[in-house]
Amino acid sequence: MNVVRFTVKSGDEAKFEDSLKKFINPDGVLFRKVIKTGERSYCSMMEWADEQSLANARQKMIAYLDTIRDLLEEISPELGVTDPVSGPVVIDEQGNVTTPGGTISGKIKT
Repeated sequence: MNVVRFTVKSGDEAKFEDSLKKFINPDGVLFRKVIKTGERSYCSMMEWADEQSLANARQKMIAYLDTIRDLLEEISPELGVTDPVSGPVVIDEQGNVTTPGGTISGKIKT
C-alpha cells in the first residue's frame, strides 16, 4: 500500500481534484481513495496487488506528479511537494461505509 500527502496551493483545489479524477490507475492497483484532510490538504491511498506492481508503476506516478506539481505547495525542503510512504498491509478490516465515520455495522461513529 502507498499513501501520499499533498498540500494544494490556494485557489487550485478544483483543478487538483479534476486532475485526480482523470488519473488512470496503473496495472496492479486494487483500490485508490483520496481524502480531503483539511482546507487544502489531501491524502491519496492506493492498495496494490503486490510490491512489484507498485515498483513497476513508480515512473508513471512520477510522470503524473510532474503534470500537477505546479498546483502543489512545498511541504518542506526535504520532502518537496509530496510526503509519500509505502509498505505492506498488516491489518485489513473492511466495512461498507454508509456515512462519513459510519459503517453498515454501526461500529464506527463520529
